[in-house]
Amino acid sequence: MRELFDRIAARYDRANTAMTGGLDELWRMLAVNQLHVADDGHLLDLCCGTGALARMIARRVPEGLVDAIDFSPRMLDVARAHATPANITYHEGDVLALPFDTGVFDGAAMGYSMRNIVDIGACLREVARVLKPGASFVNLEISKPPNPLWRRLFYLYFYNMLPVIGRVAGGDAAAYRYLPQSLVNFPDADGLAALFQGSGFAHVRYIRLMGGAVALHIGTKERVRANASAEVPLTADLLA
Repeated sequence: MRELFDRIAARYDRANTAMTGGLDELWRMLAVNQLHVADDGHLLDLCCGTGALARMIARRVPEGLVDAIDFSPRMLDVARAHATPANITYHEGDVLALPFDTGVFDGAAMGYSMRNIVDIGACLREVARVLKPGASFVNLEISKPPNPLWRRLFYLYFYNMLPVIGRVAGGDAAAYRYLPQSLVNFPDADGLAALFQGSGFAHVRYIRLMGGAVALHIGTKERVRANASAEVPLTADLLA
């Protein structure tokens, strides 16, 4: 997997723009808007890739700090080559074993990467570990539309047209045949929300974008409660 992302790093941003018609940047902005933190907050970007989301997050905390982590050295090379805000620090590492202390971040985000994680529950637990109690984690990801007709049309594009566009714009046919397949066994929006809830997050909700072809999941790290056995409600905010 690391080798795959290393191969497509140089043209990754161009391919994403081509495959989404430029909407990927709008969706990142919507994700960042879910991070309600002070200007001096300390934020984390997971699987940061070329740093597109990290740069947006950095503008959210102009007096704060952003740590951004990815396992692909070539992706990080591209990220560092950008005109990067001074408050971003890039790290090479594994999101399943984050090199950060417990309870240090005021918020975290991940964009278009969760479906490539081999153990989603372990990843979510590790994210919860490094967040302060009450801090939020925002996950932006391709999802499975609930409407059968729209789902069929979306899958037609995602599994057939997207690899062709990715091959032309991204320059790696094999990589862009694989990446759509990563959605096959990925949970739908409700399933991912349940994983959030079972991994230390409360007030879990999600927002559907593009009729559910994309989803924003938001969860808040649980605070210490007097009644530890109390139920945490699962909610879903749906935006068709």
